[in-house]
Amino acid sequence: MRWMRRGFLFSALAALAIVTGCGKEETPPAPKPSAPAIADGGEFKILATSDLRDVQPLEEMVAKATGVKLKFQFGGTMESTEAVLTGATKADAAWFANAKYLLSDAQGQSRVKLQEKIMLSPIAIGISESDAKRIGWNDPAVASKLTWKQIATAAKAGKLNYALSNPATSNQGFMALMGVVASASGKTEALSAADVDRSAIADFLKGYKLPGDNSTYLSEQFILQQGTRVNAFINYESWLLSLNGSGKLREKLQLIYPYEGVATADYPLMLLNDARRADYQKVVDYLKGEAAQLWLARQTLRRPIKPEFAARVEELLPKQGLQVELPFSPDRALADGLIAAYLNEFRTPIASTFVLDTSGSMQGGGRRAQLVQAIHYIAGADASLTGRIARLTDREKLWLQPFSESVYGLTSFEVPAPATGARGVQLREDSEAKQQVLAQVRDFADKLAMTGGTALYDAVYESLKHMLAEKQKNPRYQYSVVAFTDGENNKGRSLEQFKRDYAALPEDVKGIPVFLVLFGEANETALKDLVATTGGRVFDARKTPLYGVFKDIRAYQ
Repeated sequence: MRWMRRGFLFSALAALAIVTGCGKEETPPAPKPSAPAIADGGEFKILATSDLRDVQPLEEMVAKATGVKLKFQFGGTMESTEAVLTGATKADAAWFANAKYLLSDAQGQSRVKLQEKIMLSPIAIGISESDAKRIGWNDPAVASKLTWKQIATAAKAGKLNYALSNPATSNQGFMALMGVVASASGKTEALSAADVDRSAIADFLKGYKLPGDNSTYLSEQFILQQGTRVNAFINYESWLLSLNGSGKLREKLQLIYPYEGVATADYPLMLLNDARRADYQKVVDYLKGEAAQLWLARQTLRRPIKPEFAARVEELLPKQGLQVELPFSPDRALADGLIAAYLNEFRTPIASTFVLDTSGSMQGGGRRAQLVQAIHYIAGADASLTGRIARLTDREKLWLQPFSESVYGLTSFEVPAPATGARGVQLREDSEAKQQVLAQVRDFADKLAMTGGTALYDAVYESLKHMLAEKQKNPRYQYSVVAFTDGENNKGRSLEQFKRDYAALPEDVKGIPVFLVLFGEANETALKDLVATTGGRVFDARKTPLYGVFKDIRAYQ
């Protein structure tokens, strides 16, 4: 089963994000041709987020059935969303999890000419069956009445330790957080920023043990840590059902749908180019028709939009899944404030070591300038949607660890904590103390000098030992190591020696992922071998600007 597909990230508002999932493999239905293979308008380009790669067979299916030649263009949620809002995309249509953010202001409304919902998948809490039984949630009568407040209470008590995509960068995470605050407010209408009960957020996030950027990464880590560090996974129903069917879990997950309401991705196909309205309508009619709806349900475990088709696949999908929908707040101040509060106040604060390659090869090809620019980016004042996610947050601890043929010059920085109120959330300007710390980080980067060989494995090993020592002194932080290198290791430990020494470290080291940024002539195979040992991911900065890589890394921390 192809259940590990990327569920990509969203912006600081996190009101658009993506879900992935898939079910059993089957041959796509072969619709009867009803038109020429290519429509008069040429390719009908659809800007789709990366999670929708599992629907790519629709290109052929739609062409055979309608004559419209689809061409998917896949990208990350943030980039795709901004491309639509700014008009930068040349796509004829866009396909995201929902259109609420795009249509929340006049700019988005002017870009989207039409929208049609195609399929559905609600957010659910998947808890290991043995843990559901242990805390009394295995009884269907009890499970069907569980509220977000009870879920938050279980998290606060240490009974629910969950994996969840970063609420600042994903729809799953954001809407789970929104469910908690909506439940705590007791309001039936849309919330405002002033309504947020801050204690409810704090209670819920006490159970947040496994963060990540996307569902694929989280699933890989959940499989490894189920029954030890985590016992629950909050995600879209389609993903959790696919994970249950993968055969990779230690035990299956029981799905719980909060009683007050769920957030459901409805995957609207949105027309951007009004000149292609006729082709758009042909595509929509096909996608909402029997062949495509049943194929989508069986292949991806997303629910059909039409009840008559849903009845045909009801054996695949829990009956409880579709219930009351949480109201979506149009208050942009709420979204901004909630995400800012999560990043700067409520989440487990970040403590990380950035391992910086300053070997002689970094001087060439503009690589030193790239690295300095990237550090300036996270320590800058970019107020854009993506910039706010990437930059250093309040309470964060950061160590910059340069290395060449030896490890040297470890320097620490700590961003001060903000002043907070008792209720409500809002955006705040950086304090003078925070601005001073950010300036110190930028100054450090400006002074980096490139010379000598590359002792990458020594630098990563020393940084892991340092993070372990810090974790023992203060376990309240989320620890990680982020290494940047452009060359093959040619000094100090070999990869095999690193693996041997890593295996001898205390068990706690497994909770400290190592993220590696690949650029220049770095050995991609060796770096992937390293993160397979330590957890984490490899990011290829040869294909993505280094400052963009930072945005992705931050979502894992």
